[in-house]
Order: sequence, then C-alpha cells, then structure tokens
Amino acid sequence: MAGFVFNTPARIVCAAGAAGQAGTYFRAAGVSRVLVVTDAGVARAGGLAIVLDALRAAGVAHRVFQDVPSGPDAQAATAAAAAAVEMQAEGVLGLGGGSALDVAKLAALLATGGDALSEIYGTGLAKGPRLPLILVPTLAGSGAEVTPMALVVAGGEKKAVVASCLIADVALLDVDLTLTAPPAETAAAGAGAIAMAVEAFTSSHANANPLSLALAEGALGLLAWALPLAVREGADRRARHALLTASLMAGEACANAAVGAAHALAYPVCARHGVPAGLASALMLPHVVRFNLPVAGHAYSGLLTRLFPEAPAAGDSAARVAAFAARLGALLSVIGLPQTLKAAGVPQADLAGLVTAAQRQTRLLANNPRPLLAQDIAALYKAAWG
Repeated sequence: MAGFVFNTPARIVCAAGAAGQAGTYFRAAGVSRVLVVTDAGVARAGGLAIVLDALRAAGVAHRVFQDVPSGPDAQAATAAAAAAVEMQAEGVLGLGGGSALDVAKLAALLATGGDALSEIYGTGLAKGPRLPLILVPTLAGSGAEVTPMALVVAGGEKKAVVASCLIADVALLDVDLTLTAPPAETAAAGAGAIAMAVEAFTSSHANANPLSLALAEGALGLLAWALPLAVREGADRRARHALLTASLMAGEACANAAVGAAHALAYPVCARHGVPAGLASALMLPHVVRFNLPVAGHAYSGLLTRLFPEAPAAGDSAARVAAFAARLGALLSVIGLPQTLKAAGVPQADLAGLVTAAQRQTRLLANNPRPLLAQDIAALYKAAWG
C-alpha cells in the first residue's frame, strides 16, 4: 500500500448548537478580536446573530464583513483581509456557504502580510502564517470547512489556492444553521457533494487513499436518502444533519484525494456564466462518468447501489455504469434542478470558449482517471449542453 497524508482540521464538532462554541474556542486560543466573514443572506436568515451572541458571551470583540458575492472573487478576499488588518483582528470566523468560507480562509492568510494573492494560485505556493481560523457552514454541500483550498474568480477565471495552511483550526457544523437554506440552494449544493464524492472515489491523485475512499463512499450512502428529503422537507432535522455530515465526509475525501474532470469543466461554467458551483459539477458528472468508463468502470459500478439502492444489482460493469450515469442525470430533475447546461443558462455560442478555459484547469484534469484531449472536452460540453 502506498503511503499517504491525511489533511483535516484539528477539531471538528458536528452537533446542534455547535456554532455557540465559537467564542469559547477563540478564547482558548488567546484570540480577543475576530473578523466575521459572511454574506447578507446568512445575516437575514439569523445565523449571524447566533454567532455574534456566542462571541459576545465569550468577551470576543468582532467586526462583520458581509460583502461576499455568491461567486467569490479576488476583490472580496482582499477586501476582507484589509478589514481584518484595519481592526487588528487576531482571528477570523467564516460563516456561510462555500463562498464565504473560502473568502474567510484567504482573509486569515492575507491579513498576516506573508502572501500576496496574485502569487499563490496553485498548489503549495501559500506558506502563511495565517490568523487563527474557525469555519461554520450554513449550507451543506461544499465541504469547504475541512478542505485546504479556497476558490475565487480572478481575471475572468475560477482559480484555486491550495495549501495546508488554509485548513481551519476548528470546523463547527451546526444543523440548526442549515434549516433555513432554500430548496434550490440545498439541491445545488447537495448535488455538488455527490460530484465531489464520486470524483474523489475515482481520483487518480497520488494521495488517494483508503480513508478518502471510505469517506466518499459513506457520503454517497447518506446523500442517497438525505438529499431528496432535505430538498422536499427542509425542516427535517434528521435529513439536514445527514446532509451536513455527508458534506463533511465528501469534503474530507476531496481534501485528500482531489477531484477530476467534472470539476475542471465546471469551473469555467461558474466563472463565465454564474452557474452555482455544485450544480455545474453535477451537470458535467454523468458525461464524465461515461467518458471514464473504459478505465474506471469497476469503481463506478460499485457506486451504483450505494447512491441508488433501488437500482438492480445485476448486469455487467458497462451496463451498471450506464445506469449510474443515467440516474445521476435524472436525480437532478428529481430535486428540482436543470439537467443540461442549456437549461442552466449557458449559451451554445460559448462552448468553444469553455473548452479553451477548461484546458487551463490542469491541476484538476491531472486527477481524472482518463486523460482528456481538447476534442474530448468539447464532446463533453456538447453532450452536457443538451
């Protein structure tokens, strides 16, 4: 068995009311001034008030930065870092979906002055130090609270900073903060968690390992029943808790095994057309599964009944993979999402531009079990467009 490194926050708390512990953890780390990075939607939903009450109870001074757009950009990250410097923050708390958490990671890093954002896109270029960091997700799907990466749009492209110094000190997963997530956001983020788990399970990354495989497979088992139920019955606490746990597990799998072509092809769709990240990767996934069949058929075959337990268990590998891909596409409709790039608002005229942009996503393309040429990428976009 090959050796591997497993990246994870030092502490993960997944429990109702966990967000109320934020102030206690900061105080234990000697932190008395905190920048809270969030977005206006979280503030309206009430999650921000819960966190601020926890900070006040612990005597932690704070300032709120809530100018995080739905598709985070480099400007938001640098503005958040500037806010942290201005208030002389000793720590950063990220509260929200993947966008807010990624901006919080970068704010904690950039505020120390040791790294410049334009110089650290890629893997292992950011060195730190960073401010103490606590991440609190309010939407289950991205797993960003446990990953060593932050994604932003810069120069019209979605770029990633990947470095171990971005791993949070503490991740607080509080089911109470996810109950108000709207059905469409719940569905898109949950579909993204499926794509993340499937790609981590089949990743050719050198650090793919037994732990990441087990986490990815376990995440799909939870998502199988929890995602449709959470979309349909948003107040179902059991489903919401399972969805939050599955997101965490998929995030840990991704953090250590990395994702592949579905995400590589999704990045330009997000950056150029504003399609939510989870939805974009989920739209590409069935087509990538079919493309990878010759080299990853056995792996996909084994996931069929894990994610779709009602599916027939019989049939050869090719038939099972075909069924898996078809059911992945059909699931989007079941949870109220578009099934094609066309339906998601991507113009056919930009497919060539998407191909050019996707070819630059070499970090992710390298993890795909089957290499992709430009014509392969073009064919996948054409199939996904509808």
